[in-house]
Amino acid sequence: MSSQEMNNMRIVLLGAPGSGKGTQAKKLMADKNIPQVSTGDMLREAVANGTRFGLQAKAVMDAGNLVPDEVVLGIISERLAQPDAEDGFILDGFPRTTQQALDLEDLLDEMGTPLDTAVLMDVDFDILLKRLTGRRTCSRTGKLLNVHFSSQEELDECSNAGGELIQREDDNEETIGNRLSVYRENTEPLIQFYRKKGKLLTIDAEGLIDEVYDRLTAALS
Repeated sequence: MSSQEMNNMRIVLLGAPGSGKGTQAKKLMADKNIPQVSTGDMLREAVANGTRFGLQAKAVMDAGNLVPDEVVLGIISERLAQPDAEDGFILDGFPRTTQQALDLEDLLDEMGTPLDTAVLMDVDFDILLKRLTGRRTCSRTGKLLNVHFSSQEELDECSNAGGELIQREDDNEETIGNRLSVYRENTEPLIQFYRKKGKLLTIDAEGLIDEVYDRLTAALS
């Protein structure tokens, strides 16, 4: 695939919390000059800009309810119609269910921008748990560390600077176990959905960020 074709990449990124989706999407975005379209960011942007679907989403969120799929799809269509998405996009955080994947397929077909690939960032469950429960922030330097994966030297650097390793409240084992089981229940059927359509690429997402990125770009080309 030429670099021109590589830039025309319409990708859905799949993977559990902690699989490194966001990090890899940002690298791909900078490298290939295609936007990472994250559902959370899109919602906030549409609400802030007062777009048609943004106003609908705001009304729903103000009432304390979950934004319905049709509104999210409307916001996606508004976002993908922007000039920077002409050469491709990386969808992150949507679809989360098979129904959303079917609705997205219809929308992209209508827009004449069908999906090229769904990329699964594959990480062993135990490693995900360690990645998420081991996250710490140095209270002094603000550096992100992991008690399982950072070197002793890096961890000592924080205490030597007079800092403490702080764990986010929601990074405890119970909350993370719940998040991972919700992911398994809702999102794993998507893996089958895209596999059946012949659109699934699975990337081994364990290891250093750059190693994973090399695997990702090699698979996409």
